Amino acid sequence: MVAKKTTTLNLRVDPVIKEALKQAAEMDHRSITNFIELLVRNHCIDVGITIPEQQPLFKETRDEH
Repeated sequence: MVAKKTTTLNLRVDPVIKEALKQAAEMDHRSITNFIELLVRNHCIDVGITIPEQQPLFKETRDEH
């Protein structure tokens, strides 16, 4: 199976929450998507959920002659 770089997650939130999320992401110089991913990763660390490292899309190959 080929590793995917990303997958889509659609969700609905209260507009007030979205605005707060936008401001928090901007303060951290991140996109909203990257900020949400950071929050989820940090929460998983806090509660002991292991997230495997993402596998590279392509294996590095070098022909050494």
